[in-house]
Amino acid sequence: MATATDNAVTTSASDTAPAGPPRRGNDRWRGTATVVLLRFAVIVVAVVLWQVMSGPVVPEYAVSRPTDVAHALSGLLGSQAGWTDIRVTAVEVLAGFGLGVAAGTVTGLLLGSFPLAGRVLEPLVAALNGIPKIALAPLFLLFFGIGAWSKITIAMTGVAFVVFYNVYLGLRLRERELVEVVQVMGGRRHHVLGYVTIPTLAAPFFAALKTGGPLAILGVIGGEFIASSEGVGHQLFTAAQNLDAASEFAGLIILVAMTLILNGALTALDTYALKRLGLAARRRTPRPAPPR
Repeated sequence: MATATDNAVTTSASDTAPAGPPRRGNDRWRGTATVVLLRFAVIVVAVVLWQVMSGPVVPEYAVSRPTDVAHALSGLLGSQAGWTDIRVTAVEVLAGFGLGVAAGTVTGLLLGSFPLAGRVLEPLVAALNGIPKIALAPLFLLFFGIGAWSKITIAMTGVAFVVFYNVYLGLRLRERELVEVVQVMGGRRHHVLGYVTIPTLAAPFFAALKTGGPLAILGVIGGEFIASSEGVGHQLFTAAQNLDAASEFAGLIILVAMTLILNGALTALDTYALKRLGLAARRRTPRPAPPR
């Protein structure tokens, strides 16, 4: 009789116990919502402090006010000239980024696939990489003028070196044993490429893309600062000359938005590609509780 009672109590307790996975899923969503709310709270506090301290603590002509910045941003987004500047800068960034990724990938694959060429040319590449990219801007301006191609070339140069080193070092760190195993099993070059090379290079390649995105924006804005007739960099330079802090911050907000959009697109591409390659981090599924 006592045994039956104990079994009934145990059975009822196990029936009413909550399942593990749904609870963990709810905790995950609750944690994400908390992080988003905290980020929003930090931004709100920073904007409020900026509004209150502008004038009494910090000179208003140097930092403006959030209300003035919002007015300047709405005027910039509401004008045709403002959207022309955004379009010009976006095209230059995308073109420079794409060309830089292509140049860096091809160069890294070539020097990484041929060890002798890598040993000969790697010091020369390192020497060229040591030159500040913005220092090359006057040279590119002489070659291509003040048009878009000079800014595209500056952006391409910065991105190409980052992608090159990630691809080149990724090939050098490729495990030779895996290549030999594939070759012993009868695999050819395309098998080595698909089963060893691409999985090895995937993570450093996408890391290079995320690093190269801001570098492309930096190169374009730097070139537009030096010599340009349109673009967000030109708008920032004009606002600085006119001591217009509100328009300066409005341009910076646009650059931040462009950076976030580019980084978000690269993150989505990274997640999709790694998932297709089977390299995405697998979530740990909770094990069911053992029966009592």
